[in-house]
Amino acid sequence: MARTRRRAGVALGLAGMIVPLTMVMGTGTAQAASCSTKPGPYQKQVEKFLKLKVDGKQSSADCKAITAFQKKHWITPNNGVAGPVTWRTMSTMLAQKAAGTNPNKAGACPTNKGRIACVDLTRQLSWIQDGKKLAYGPVPIRTGRDGAETRTGLKKIYWRNIDHFSSLYKVPMPYAQFFDGGQAFHSVTKPIYSPPGSAGCVNMTPAAAKKYWTMLRNGDDVFVWGKKPGT
Repeated sequence: MARTRRRAGVALGLAGMIVPLTMVMGTGTAQAASCSTKPGPYQKQVEKFLKLKVDGKQSSADCKAITAFQKKHWITPNNGVAGPVTWRTMSTMLAQKAAGTNPNKAGACPTNKGRIACVDLTRQLSWIQDGKKLAYGPVPIRTGRDGAETRTGLKKIYWRNIDHFSSLYKVPMPYAQFFDGGQAFHSVTKPIYSPPGSAGCVNMTPAAAKKYWTMLRNGDDVFVWGKKPGT
């Protein structure tokens, strides 16, 4: 019996020595794995966007900058890999920047409707125009994810609720302006570029959603076109 206790004591003693060592090794491995050392498929494009040295090689500075971008926009995994979701987000930002103050240069949004809210799914942009005159925007938006796409076509705002709460998704939808069934403009507090997208609504920053609320009314036109990247 005494011998059995001694063996158990030795086993426990060894376990006490092994566990901390395992924990330390595990922590080190997790830290090492948190940042990729390999270049991603869009390495050069991402390096150029982040104003890093464009060499297609993954450096610690590259990984740190890419990881910071991913964390800011809720892109997972945020391990510093220049992957498709990260580059898609950056590409959208570049397209939005290129739109400048003339987002309807191609004439995709009707100019014969008077006041109209334009929703460009491809560039993830929205703006309000009066005929050919830009009245507000453009502003970045977050539209429906794959399988829950924001529906395209000419619509009209039919119901507005400044303090709407979704009984379906159990989330607040401030400054909600519905234009197609359950799809509406409304504000969100999450990052506007966070993937994969909404459940079909046009998500906006609080400032943009509030401005839309003051500028639009029931009966105003909404035109949605294009295709959200990744859908």
